Amino acid sequence: MIDSHAHLDSPRYDEDRDALLERAFAAGVRQILSIGIGEGPDSMHRALEISREYADRPSVPKIWASAGVHPHEARLADEAAYEKLDSLLQQPEVLACGEIGLDYFYDHSPRDTQKAVFSRQMEIAAGRKKPIIIHCRPSDNSSDAWDDTLAMLRTEWSQTGLGGILHCFTGEGRHAEEAMNLGFLISFAGNVTFPKAQPIRDVAAAVPLDSMLIETDAPFLAPIPNRGKRNEPAWVKEVAAKIAEIRNLDPEAVAARTTENFRAFFRTEIPA
Repeated sequence: MIDSHAHLDSPRYDEDRDALLERAFAAGVRQILSIGIGEGPDSMHRALEISREYADRPSVPKIWASAGVHPHEARLADEAAYEKLDSLLQQPEVLACGEIGLDYFYDHSPRDTQKAVFSRQMEIAAGRKKPIIIHCRPSDNSSDAWDDTLAMLRTEWSQTGLGGILHCFTGEGRHAEEAMNLGFLISFAGNVTFPKAQPIRDVAAAVPLDSMLIETDAPFLAPIPNRGKRNEPAWVKEVAAKIAEIRNLDPEAVAARTTENFRAFFRTEIPA
């Protein structure tokens, strides 16, 4: 399996990161994409540092990295942050720019600022020919952030042909369909197991398996039966199991297909 989205640089892992990665490997996780947003632009490099720290460790997954400014911290983005992002995207371990996008649920940064920072990061990613990882969360009972995100992807990103990932997908089927038409993979996280998440499961049943990834978003969104605990990459197996149940497949088939999707999209090899 591949955990396509985990925050391995979280301070919540500082005491047991080695053991956590060993548990992931024992559970069958062979690659992890460590998301490089840090606690803000000043620490977006930590995912790359972790990738390099564990590069030659036995019995832990291969760790890739991303880099980006999360919409929560968009108000902190300045020219130094953009220069840092551009530098990080040139590193071979950094597969993508992200997670970037729009969050209208918390509005930690003004929406106009979020849009401007999202746009600038797409420009930088395009210059370095790196795909993007999208965070999108609308306000309650609305598709406002989805409408704005997809409009920006249509006008500012589709022409690059680089595509990306819709991380921790919580939108509607129409949002997934349009994103797939723009070259995006749809990634499902632990919340697909939650009792009230039937709309997400409905989309997971409809998205073609060859357009799907699985993730934990660790340390957040621990899946059932671990809901409420600190999430970790080993538990991506619960996401695979739920997708398999939804689609009447073996979990191994979901794990294998999503692994191949990641490998093909990012052109990576699968470690033994």
